Amino acid sequence: MPVIEAAGLAVTYRAVSLPAGLTAGEARRRLAEVGPNAMPDTAPDLWRRALGKFVAPVPCMLEAAIVLQVVLGETVEAAVIATLLVFNAILGFLQETRAQATLDALKSRLALSAAVRRDGTWTTVPVAELVPGDIVKLSLGGVVGADVKLIAGDVLLDQSMLTGESLPVEGGPGIETFAGALVRRGEAVAEVTATGVRTKFGRTAELVRTAHVASSQQNAVLRVVRNLAIFNGTIVILQVAYATSLGMPIAEIVPLMLTAVLAAIPVALPATFTLATTLGARALAKRGVLPTHLSAVDEAASMNVLCVDKTGTLTQNELAVTVVRAMPGFDEAHILAFAAMASSDGGQDPVDAAIRTAASHMNVADLPTLIRFVPFDPANKMSEAIARDSSGQMLHIVKGAFAKVSDLTLSAPVTALAADELGAQGFRVLAVAVGERMAGLIALSDPPRPESAGLVAELRTLGVHTVMVTGDAPTTAAVVARAVGLSGAVCPPGPVPERVTPEEFAVFAGILPEDKYHIVKAFQNAGHIVGMCGDGANDAPALRQAQMGIAVSTATDVAKSAAGMVLTEPGLGGIVTAVKEGRVTFQRILTYTLRSVTRKIDQLLFLTVGLVMTGHAILTPMLMVVLMTTGDFLAMSATTDNVRASAKPNAWRIDNLTIAGIVMGAFNLIFCSSVLAVGKFRLGLETEALRTLAAIVLVFSGQGVLYAVRERRRLWSSRPSIWMMASSVIDVCIIGTLATRGILMTALPLSVVIGVLSAAVVFAFALDVVKAAVFKRLKMAEEG
Repeated sequence: MPVIEAAGLAVTYRAVSLPAGLTAGEARRRLAEVGPNAMPDTAPDLWRRALGKFVAPVPCMLEAAIVLQVVLGETVEAAVIATLLVFNAILGFLQETRAQATLDALKSRLALSAAVRRDGTWTTVPVAELVPGDIVKLSLGGVVGADVKLIAGDVLLDQSMLTGESLPVEGGPGIETFAGALVRRGEAVAEVTATGVRTKFGRTAELVRTAHVASSQQNAVLRVVRNLAIFNGTIVILQVAYATSLGMPIAEIVPLMLTAVLAAIPVALPATFTLATTLGARALAKRGVLPTHLSAVDEAASMNVLCVDKTGTLTQNELAVTVVRAMPGFDEAHILAFAAMASSDGGQDPVDAAIRTAASHMNVADLPTLIRFVPFDPANKMSEAIARDSSGQMLHIVKGAFAKVSDLTLSAPVTALAADELGAQGFRVLAVAVGERMAGLIALSDPPRPESAGLVAELRTLGVHTVMVTGDAPTTAAVVARAVGLSGAVCPPGPVPERVTPEEFAVFAGILPEDKYHIVKAFQNAGHIVGMCGDGANDAPALRQAQMGIAVSTATDVAKSAAGMVLTEPGLGGIVTAVKEGRVTFQRILTYTLRSVTRKIDQLLFLTVGLVMTGHAILTPMLMVVLMTTGDFLAMSATTDNVRASAKPNAWRIDNLTIAGIVMGAFNLIFCSSVLAVGKFRLGLETEALRTLAAIVLVFSGQGVLYAVRERRRLWSSRPSIWMMASSVIDVCIIGTLATRGILMTALPLSVVIGVLSAAVVFAFALDVVKAAVFKRLKMAEEG
């Protein structure tokens, strides 16, 4: 019999002549031809990620305003806006970089190596240097480094991370296995059939690379900017047309137009989205959830369908004894004790480990003494033990596949029926015999995590529909589905329907990685915001395609890389935590967006009213920059506000949001225009003083708008955060000081400033009445 020696071990294989392997020269030639056995790094360059922060609708609008101000020679104003632009970009870039660095730390580990036969001798090389045709050794506890075909030996292979199968599979000559599989028992020699991107793992990685879905947050920003651009663009054209009809010189029209453009830009909107999701991400990180993409925090709020992998996600990915069926004359404790004697101690065979664990919890007073243990033989699919009982009688104990064991014993037909019944439920069934008597049956399964049923139930109360997607057998999947509370049909075997919906099936079983990917896309095409939770390489394409990909703490590196969130602590509780924190973040972003839409609409209309009332631009570009700085950016404190998470998934209903903004903006316009009219016709203020009055009424009324829209119910229903109240005080003090001291504007009496502030407080409560009616009509009160 040929003997193979490697790493100090000698292993004999039955009547197999091992090939000498490739020569070193041939291996180098093939490596140059096919490339290294590794996945190419597709992460974007640092400079590309940085540049991307300046290429978006809002940054482009700011960049246009900067260019226009530089042309007009207004370098101070241009510098302020440029600072705001860079602030937006840095905030997003730093958070993404920090998250990526954390993920890289999770992925870091020593390079893998492989035992390979070259020039007739065994040597150790890095896995990246393996090439097709190499002869490699698969050892106990090792990870298969490439797609291979076994040519000698017998091994037990755990492929759950690749195929989703919960039970390990026996591998012998002629069997193919894949890169990433784990050797649980035995040793074998195999020939490499594929490396790198051509492996099963590599094809999965290609799906990951091409998967893409636009985030709801990106769509929301684009639609808000689009709606504001259409509305405010029309107003700007009307302003210019009216100014031209008045005969205003071009030297006044250009600043008027620039002021209107600045008033129309939601300058801090992207930064607010980023800041709110950053704060949400930090809160999640403290609770065992690491967001690797900021958009995942926002998507968690809108997710209404969660696709969940079974093996290792809903289940523990660890075999356990589920059922013990004792035959007459035996009990469960003795069956487990006998089976434990016929199981290896300290090995990596998950079946033997599960049986020994179950037996350790039983008390057997008359336990026989083990004399000799015969390891599992793949040929006859049994392991054996010789033991001596208390009377000195020798016992021959056999444990293995029911068909093999039953051939050696006298078993009643009822035993076969019991074995078939357990097998039909998706269990792995082993038989235990003592001498010629069938002692009983042991059914093993990969049990659900203790928290899985609670997770499904709580997600249901939060309005999230859960669907199981697994590569495991339909029977096994259905058993687990019932155990965790997933009720519904199992999708029939075969190709997944192109237009399938989550309501049609509760379980998709026996599917490939590309099927999971297509299921997620089908749900998205049906209008759902889809989450995907998984742990293996086979889940990676779906994790990347889903709006919210979640990798559990035990997930493979490729799954963690593809996911938008990584659970850093054991269990699934982080999913519910992410949903709730995402909805809190959504409410904060919604508050700022409502405030921004309302303010941008009423500011443009107010500039028009001021132009008609005074015949001049009521605000200068410098005053507008001041308002942008003190108003828009201090209002970002709404990202820290005390809010209530909604009971159901959130959705960006931009059209309704715009309608609400127009109605409240019109009401605010009436208030601001009334104050301006009092200043002109009652107080007799000149144009420069009216500009100061316009600035303070916009700031004070803006605070009123913020406090009115922060609550979906009534203004007084909850207490604002300390940061929000502090920013309001700072905002009022800054504009009040500038107005009374005459800095950057004409001074106004303190009594006028206090009078406008008092009127704004009354206005906030009046606006709250209007808001409540509008929100009720548009069903926006349900968002909080």
